[in-house]
Amino acid sequence: MQFRESTRRYILIGIVAFIVLGIIVAEVVAKNQDEQIEKEDLLFQQAAQLSNEGKFEEASVYINELLKTKSDSEDVNYLGGLIAANKGDMKQAIILFQKTIDINPHRVEDPMFMLQFGETLFNVKRFEDAKTVLTRCQESAWVPETFPNYQAKVTELLNSIEENLK
Repeated sequence: MQFRESTRRYILIGIVAFIVLGIIVAEVVAKNQDEQIEKEDLLFQQAAQLSNEGKFEEASVYINELLKTKSDSEDVNYLGGLIAANKGDMKQAIILFQKTIDINPHRVEDPMFMLQFGETLFNVKRFEDAKTVLTRCQESAWVPETFPNYQAKVTELLNSIEENLK
């Protein structure tokens, strides 16, 4: 099958136009994604900063907004769990901590996460679950530089659990 010269030109122009249109669409989509990522990063930074300042109610507003779009983020769920725990919403904290582990099972190797998770389980009187988590902390013999009394805290919580289980 032979194409005339004019037909070949139209095909070439069509291909070039398709490529140019594809590049333009890709630019627009990328720009929108960049804006979304910047917005999410700003929400996370604001939530973290407010949390560090002890303003948990305000931090909760930002982290809850972020959880709507980034519920699959390990860091967002972890920060959300910390904020919820500090607000006293232990049930929400446990849900978010558990989701953090579901997203990244290696989080069980993080001493501070495990202590926070264990303490939160203790606070909602899930003593058997708390005992399991805190026993893992004790058996691992973790002593983070930022928390030299780590093992003493773990032992204190485990002793409290034993008292509550009697």
